[in-house]
Amino acid sequence: MTKTTWIAAIGAATLGLSALTMLGAQDAPPEVPGVVDPSKITGGTYVADSAHSLVQWRVNHFGFNDYFGIFGDVEGTLQLDPANPGQSSVDVTIPVASVTVASEGLRDHLLRPGKDGGAPDFFGPEPSPARFVSKSVQISPGGMTADIVGDLTLNGVTKEVKLAARFTGTGPNPMTKAETVGFEGRGVIKRSDFGINFGVPVVSDDVELEFTAAFEKRAAE
Repeated sequence: MTKTTWIAAIGAATLGLSALTMLGAQDAPPEVPGVVDPSKITGGTYVADSAHSLVQWRVNHFGFNDYFGIFGDVEGTLQLDPANPGQSSVDVTIPVASVTVASEGLRDHLLRPGKDGGAPDFFGPEPSPARFVSKSVQISPGGMTADIVGDLTLNGVTKEVKLAARFTGTGPNPMTKAETVGFEGRGVIKRSDFGINFGVPVVSDDVELEFTAAFEKRAAE
């Protein structure tokens, strides 16, 4: 191989390597914007991302198995103060009427009016939204979990409940560009405390709640 041919071969190989590198860069998956790092959270008012915030409820049926449903379209605000985490607060509203379940028959049972003018079995056809308003927030060292005590208003009754929450991520939403924080958690309530007594105890009084929520930071006014 002559010197000229050798140089040409090296050049071709270099160009080929560059092309592969560029192709690999184009095919590389995008980075996930959310990071599980509480130190990245900034203070301010956050608004619920209704399309990505859900509350799941779960009850036992006749001792055979559990069934569950989901409330979506959650709205509300979250106040965060990293300098004083205990001063953080949350106020969310959950539309009961938009409950989602696997069976249309079950959905009808949850929302149908009472027979012959009597009380509905569960919520009735036009239930008011549920609302949770925190009264205290206790953040764990490191900021990854929190115990939240607040008032839950459901079916026209207000009772104090406790929720356990876990921080799941923060970062810029690539679609809206808004700073976003995410949480998930759980709690247990007794539905009879809220006047929903139908079927107790063969349909369990205890209702397990699980939630996942994203909040976007409101732009400074």
